Parts: sequence; structure tokens; C-alpha cells
Amino acid sequence: MSVVAPLGAPSGAVNPAFVNAVQRLPKADLHCHLDGSLRPSSLLELSLERGLALPATTEAALGAWMRVDDARHLEDYLARFSVTLAVMQDAASLDRIAYEFVVDAARDGVRYIEARFCPALHVAGGLSADEVMTAVLRGLARGEAETGTMARAIVCALRSFLWPHALEMAELAVAYKGRGVVAFDLAGGELGHPASAHALAFDYARQHDLSVTVHAGEGDGPSSIREAVHRCGADRIGHGTRLREDPSLEAYVIDHRIALEVCPTSNVQTRVVPTFAEHPLARYVLLGAVVTVNTDNRLMSGVSLTDEYVRCAQHLHFDLDTLAMLAMSSFDAACLPHDDRETLRDAMAETIGDVLADVGDVTVTL
Repeated sequence: MSVVAPLGAPSGAVNPAFVNAVQRLPKADLHCHLDGSLRPSSLLELSLERGLALPATTEAALGAWMRVDDARHLEDYLARFSVTLAVMQDAASLDRIAYEFVVDAARDGVRYIEARFCPALHVAGGLSADEVMTAVLRGLARGEAETGTMARAIVCALRSFLWPHALEMAELAVAYKGRGVVAFDLAGGELGHPASAHALAFDYARQHDLSVTVHAGEGDGPSSIREAVHRCGADRIGHGTRLREDPSLEAYVIDHRIALEVCPTSNVQTRVVPTFAEHPLARYVLLGAVVTVNTDNRLMSGVSLTDEYVRCAQHLHFDLDTLAMLAMSSFDAACLPHDDRETLRDAMAETIGDVLADVGDVTVTL
């Protein structure tokens, strides 16, 4: 099978001044999986300590192998996670990985990040779900204290796991509400695993006043998004790439200000869109949807949030003002208490204004 080019041909040499300006923009990453965002160096070190076989023996080679450019569909993309999950089965590793997750984001100009993960995937080594939560939240808090980047957690259930898994994850998320967890999510392969099978878990989360986001419109069509919105009560949609295929639902999502957590590079890798330039993100922005741009999995997609923003400029022709607007949309869509969100967005609006004034009219290409 040929390797899929994830971006398409760029439109010209990238202006380093533009990249620097984007990196300086304060940004929020609302859709980023903890188990898909390890440092290659940490994955290598932790694997060697545990005697785990790896497909590569250097940091650079391992990072290249972990990037998924040969997937036929979402399920192929998800297969790489067995490698990262193998080193995420003890408290010390989870703490370290969560801490590095925040530190790496902060270096990229990310000022708020939501780390999503499924605790049930981290108990093979004997940890309880509560011990998993404690370790991850401790690592996120350490990263936040060191960098100033606010870090919160989203607990995921998996579509392919049988009931009552989703309810157990929803109960866990609610138990840690106000202690670092800000939302409940449903992830994993969509096709053949409808969200409606787990709807009671979403009822539980909403009845306990916890925000809800659902992966939908990535591995399946707009009917999956319809279920997420109307049966699961989603406040945000993870991906939502195929929303454009249902004009009525598209209008509803826009009218009701349901935020889209868009992950363009990942969507190309999973073949949801053929190329970055053909991603419907530009359409959703033009229609006035609440759009956020995110990394999904920094390791498997080989991207930083700055990379995603720059690629939006390269392939979708977004200027710096449009990218600044997308950054503000991400802060507005954060799953935070109202007062905390307003304080954060006001501070970020001021910083974004300062960056734009400082860099002037800088273009993406030389």
C-alpha cells in the first residue's frame, strides 16, 4: 500500500516569521489524547525499562514509525495505541506522561489544554481506576504549576466496550468533577458502534451537570453526529468532519453553537478527507460555526498545535487574524466554569491583541 501524503503540496516556502507569530499566539487544545501524545524519547525509555519490543531503537526512528500515514481508516490509525498503552500501566509513568504532556504544550504556546483518556485502558498492571485518575491528575497539576498552562482532564468511554463500561466511566468522571475533570467523552471506532448504545451514560453525566463531548462524524457519517447531539446531548463534537453531508443538522449545530473540535491532520490520516486542502473546516468557519483547531494525537499525527494552525494558513488560506479568531473560539469553548473561562479568555484576548500588533502584516509564505 502506498503511503498517503497527509498534507498535499504546500503553496510555497513557509515564512519563519509567520510560524513564530503563530507559536506566540496563546492557543487552546481541546481535543488531545494523552495516550496519543507521548514524547518519542519517553516512549523509548519506558519501553526499554520494561523490556518491551519496539519497531525502532532510536528516538527519531520511533517517532517516525509512530506517525500514522498508511492507515486505510480510523481503525488502522487506532492500532498504534497498543504501543503507547503498554508503558502506561503504572502510576509513576502516568504521572510523568501527563506532566510532559502539559510541558510540551506550553512550549508550543498552548495556554489551556484538555487531556482526554480512558482510565479502563490503564488498569492492566493492577492499578484501580481511582489510582489511574490520581496519577494523571497529579501529573497534569505538576505541569500546570511549572508552566502556567491550565490543564484539565476529560474521561473517555470506548464505543466498542460492552455495557456497563460507559456508565462506569461516566460515574468516574462525575466523581472527579471539580477535581480536575471537566467533561465526559465517547471515543473509539464509530462504525458499527452507535453512541445510542451508551446513551444512559450520557444521561448520568448530564444529570450530574458534567459537560459532554462525543467523537462523531470521523469514522462514520452525519447520523453519528445526529446521535451525539440529539441522543447524547453533546455540548461539543469531537471532529464532526462529515457534518456538511447533512445540511439540516449542520444548520442546527451552528444555530445552537455546538462547538466542533476539528483535527485536520488526523482526519487526513484516517482518510476522512483526501487532503488538508479539501477539509470542510474552511466551510464551517465561513458558515459561522463554533470551530476549534486541535492536534488529536501529537505523536501519531506528528504535529504540534502551531503546525496545525500553520497548515490551515497554507492549505485553507487562513490569515493570522482568522487564526487568532480560531484561538479565541477555543478558549470560549473550554469546559470550564463560566467565571474561570471569562478570566482566561479576557487574558488571552489581550495577549493575542499584543501579538497581532507586534508582528504586523506577516504572511504565511515568503
